[in-house]
Amino acid sequence: MRVVFMGTPDFAVPPLQALLRAGHEVVAVFTQPDKPRGRKMTITPPPVKVLAQAEGLRLFQPMTLGDGTAARQIGQLAPDAVAVAAYGKILPKGVLNIPKFGCINVHASLLPKYRGAAPVQAAILAGDARTGVTTMQMAEGLDTGDVLLQSSTPIFPEETAGDLTGRLSNLGADLLVRTLRMAEEGLLQPVPQNGEESSYAARITRKMSPIDWNRPARQIHDQVRGLFPWPEASTVFRGRGLKICGSRVAEKAASGRPGMIFSENDAFLVVCGGGTALEVLDVQPEGGKKMRGSDFLRGHPAQGVVLPG
Repeated sequence: MRVVFMGTPDFAVPPLQALLRAGHEVVAVFTQPDKPRGRKMTITPPPVKVLAQAEGLRLFQPMTLGDGTAARQIGQLAPDAVAVAAYGKILPKGVLNIPKFGCINVHASLLPKYRGAAPVQAAILAGDARTGVTTMQMAEGLDTGDVLLQSSTPIFPEETAGDLTGRLSNLGADLLVRTLRMAEEGLLQPVPQNGEESSYAARITRKMSPIDWNRPARQIHDQVRGLFPWPEASTVFRGRGLKICGSRVAEKAASGRPGMIFSENDAFLVVCGGGTALEVLDVQPEGGKKMRGSDFLRGHPAQGVVLPG
């Protein structure tokens, strides 16, 4: 099958690799423009561009899809399908109508749940036990198209958003190849989404980072893992920012004011709402390096200190 692939971040790399392994003719790759990254704001190509160049694939990086240029380019390529995975732009009608088998998107949730930009983080932040991936026939709305295939997986109790994204990416890669095969064979049975069951996963921002220690430890733990590796959950320790990079829910109940630090067997523990406690496994002080929570406490004795929030 002649395929145009559209994707940008690490999540999109395994689906593109899977298309190539399956023998599809990837006639072009569309990805976002290079952007400044890191503290030095170095101009950096997106991961999909790196792979496309390594494979010698034709590459496009349009600033916009709204001026009709991309639609003309895709039309000239005459693809049988356009495969999309975390591209980062909404496809206009002029693109959606080009390929014979339409535009097929790999989305990291079990639609209609968690439409939008951050479905992986949303599932963890909500404390969900399961999630999955969906291949969808793209329509003009945001993640509103008919469901083609789905694959479900558990969310492990200590799994971070970064870990889960990697697993779902590989799961989505296999599902995409299966979807294209079934499309060729005429075996797909698209199922319209029930809009009344939909939910929206808004883009993750730094405003989500501050921890409210009045919440139960389980919810705070979900916040820590749901915001890792970016932007990470955070608190304030003696007037300076402190990122909480890893945690687990303590087995024992705790007494005291929410936010109060205490230690047992060298563990960094914080009282949370409802008499629960969170063990802080890894931290990163403002301007410093990531370290074990126990090591941080040894250098910063804090028994009885109350964290704000």
